[in-house]
Amino acid sequence: MLFLSLLLPLCAGAQSPAADSLRHLLRAAPQPNTLRVQRLLALGQELKNSDAPQATQVNQEALLLARQLAYAPGEGQALLALSNLHRRQNDFETAHRDAEQAQRLYVRLAEAHGQGRAWLQLCTIYMIQENPAAALAAALKGLPLAERAGDQETTERLRYIMGSVYHTMGNYTEALPLLRAALKTGQQSGDDQLVLSTLGDIGNSYKKLKRWPQALLYYQRALRLSQQTGDQQGEAGFETNLAELYGLQGDQAEALTHGIRARQLLRSNQDGYILPLVKLALARAYLLSNQTDSVLALAHHALQLSEKTRTNGNIRTATDLLAQAYAQQQNFEQAYHFRNLQMAYDDTLSGEDTQRRTSTLRYGYELDRKQNQIALLNKTRQLQAQTAQRQRQQLYALLAGLAGAVLLAGLLLRNIWLKQRINRHLSETNHQIAAHRDDLDQALSELRATQAQLVQHEKLASLGQLTAGVAHEIQNPLNFITNFSDLGIELTTELQEELAREPLSAAGRATVEELLHDLAQNQHSIHQHGRRADRIVKSMLEHSRASSGQPQLTDLNALADECLRLAYYSWQATNKDFKATLNTQFASPLPSLRVVPQDLTRVLVNLLTNAFYAVSEKRRQLGAGYEPQVSVRTEHTEKEVQIRVRDNGNGIPAEVRQRIFEPFFTTKPTGEGTGLGLSLSYDIITKGHRGTLDLETKEGEFTEFIICLPIAPTPFRSTSPAPMEMRETPV
Repeated sequence: MLFLSLLLPLCAGAQSPAADSLRHLLRAAPQPNTLRVQRLLALGQELKNSDAPQATQVNQEALLLARQLAYAPGEGQALLALSNLHRRQNDFETAHRDAEQAQRLYVRLAEAHGQGRAWLQLCTIYMIQENPAAALAAALKGLPLAERAGDQETTERLRYIMGSVYHTMGNYTEALPLLRAALKTGQQSGDDQLVLSTLGDIGNSYKKLKRWPQALLYYQRALRLSQQTGDQQGEAGFETNLAELYGLQGDQAEALTHGIRARQLLRSNQDGYILPLVKLALARAYLLSNQTDSVLALAHHALQLSEKTRTNGNIRTATDLLAQAYAQQQNFEQAYHFRNLQMAYDDTLSGEDTQRRTSTLRYGYELDRKQNQIALLNKTRQLQAQTAQRQRQQLYALLAGLAGAVLLAGLLLRNIWLKQRINRHLSETNHQIAAHRDDLDQALSELRATQAQLVQHEKLASLGQLTAGVAHEIQNPLNFITNFSDLGIELTTELQEELAREPLSAAGRATVEELLHDLAQNQHSIHQHGRRADRIVKSMLEHSRASSGQPQLTDLNALADECLRLAYYSWQATNKDFKATLNTQFASPLPSLRVVPQDLTRVLVNLLTNAFYAVSEKRRQLGAGYEPQVSVRTEHTEKEVQIRVRDNGNGIPAEVRQRIFEPFFTTKPTGEGTGLGLSLSYDIITKGHRGTLDLETKEGEFTEFIICLPIAPTPFRSTSPAPMEMRETPV
C-alpha cells in the first residue's frame, strides 16, 4: 500500500536547530528522570526525517530509561515511535512487535488515546502487507477508542484505512464514498499527508475500474501536491503510479518517462519501500515493447524484494508480469507456474474467505453501535417516565388546590389558567414521548434485521463444513501410504539383517535382491497414492473456491484459441511424444460477451485437458494407426453463443452418462482422477454465467461438450460450487 505509507512519512532532510538544542540540554542534564525521557523522545521526533538509524537509537534509549523509571506514558510513546521507524524501514516484524507491546501497555493504563494510536499503527502495518481482514479488525477496534478520546487525527486516519481496505478487496462501491469523505476531511483540516493518501487510493480505485481519465486526474493532483510540499517520496510514488497507468493503456513512451523519473527520485532519497513498485512499473513499460529480458530481470528482482517484506500486492503484480513475459518467450511451463502463483495471491487478497471475514467484522461493529443506541434510548425512556410521573403528581396537587379554591372565584380563575398551561405542557411532552417511542421501535426493528442477517451469514458459513463428508474420498490412499510405509520399515530391517551376515551367500544375495525389489514396489505405491491424495485435496480446494474476477467484454474466438494452445502445450509438457491434430472453426463475426475471462479459461482448459486424455488413451489402445484429433468450434444464434469442444476418443459409455455431472465420479484409473475438475466447470457456466453445459457422445467414436452462453446481459453470480452437481471425466 504505497499511499497508506504516506500517512506516517519518513523522508530525508537536514537536521533542524531544535535537534542541536535538545542535544545540548541532554548533555547539560544527564540525570535519569522523566524529563530526560521526554527530551529523548523529542530528539527522536526531530531526527526521524533526517537520520532514521540515529532516531531509532535515541528512541531505544528513551524506552530503556522509561522502563527503569517505571514511567509508563514515556514507554508507550517510545514503543510507538520505534514501531513507526521500523515499519518505514521495511522491518515489519519488529514494527508489529513494538505496536502490540504499546497496545497492551495502554490497555493496562486504560488510556483510550494511546490505544487508538497503537491500533492505527497496527492497521498501517497490516495494510502495507496486504492483510485487509486484519487491518479492518484493528481499525474497528481503534475507531471507538479514538472517538471516545476526542483524537480527531487518529479517527480520520482509521476511517481512511477502512476505505483503503475495501479498495484493496476490490469493493470500490463502498471504498470510494469513504475515501472521498476522508479527502474532504483532510482538505478541511489542512492534513496534506491524509490528502495525498486519499488522492492516491481514489486514483487506484478508478484505475482498477479502468476509468483512465478519472485515475489520471487524481494522480496528477497528488503529484502536484507532493511537489508543492517537497515530499520526494510521495512524488516518486505518484510518478510510479502514472507509469503503471500509462503502461496499462499501452502508452510505452509516457510509461517509461514517468518510470525513469520515479527511479531518479528513488535514488536521491534511497527509499527501499518504493523500489519494488518502480521496478514493476518499468517492467510493465518494457513489456509493451516486447523487451522480455528486461521485464524478467526487473520483475524477478521486485518479486525477491517483496517476498522478503511479505508485500502480497507487489507479489501479485510481479507474478502477473512474469507470466506474461514467459508467455511471450513461448516458455509456457514458467508462464503457467507464475500464473498459478498470481491466482493464489488473488484469492489471498480478495477471496471468499477474506470477504466473509471482513463482512462479519463490519456487521459486528454495526450491531454494537445499534445496541449502544438502544441502550441510550432505553435510558431516555426511563427519564421520560420519571418526568411524566412527576408531572402527574403536580397535576394531582393542582387539582386538590382547585377543589379548595371553589369558594373563591379569583382563585378558581387562576387555577383554571394554571391547569390549561400544564395541559399544554403535558401535550407537548406526550408528543415527544411518542416520537422517542417510534425511534426506539425503529431501532429495535433494525436490530432484528441485523441479527437476522448475521444468522443467515452464519448459516452460509456453516455450509463449508459439509465438505467434511467427502473426507472419506482420500482415506483409501492415506491407508495405502500408512500400510506400505510400515511394510517398508519391516523390509528395511530384514535387509539390514541380511547385509550384516558375513560372508553373503548366494541365497542371501537372492533374498537381498528380493527385499530390494519389494521395497522399490512399496515406495512406488506410496508415491502413487500420495500423489492421488494430493490431487484430491487440490481439487476439493478448487471446487470450493469462488471467482473474484470482474465480468468484461471478451472476444470468445481469441479466448478459445488461446486455451486450445495452452492446454495442448501443457499436455505435451508431461507427455513428451504426444501429438494430435488441432482443428478450429470460429464463427465470424462473433459478438463479444460480458464474461469473467479467468473463469471461462478455467472451464475450457479443463474440457480440453480431458479431451487430450481421451485421445491419448485411445492411441495407447489402437497404436500408430489411430490419429488423435481435438477441435474447437464457435457458433451463434440470435439468443446465444456456443463453444464446442470435440475429440475422436472412445466416447462415454451409456451407463455412466447419467452420473457424469456428479462430483467425485470418474472413470479414470485409480490415482489419476479425483472427479472434481468438471464439477467446477459446470457451476461456472450454469451459475456464474447463467448458461448451459451439455454433452453429446457416441461410444467408440467421439465426445463433444457444448457451452451455451446467453447474448442478452444477465446478472453474474458467485461460482461457489453446489454439492453433487458436477464431475470430472476421462473423455
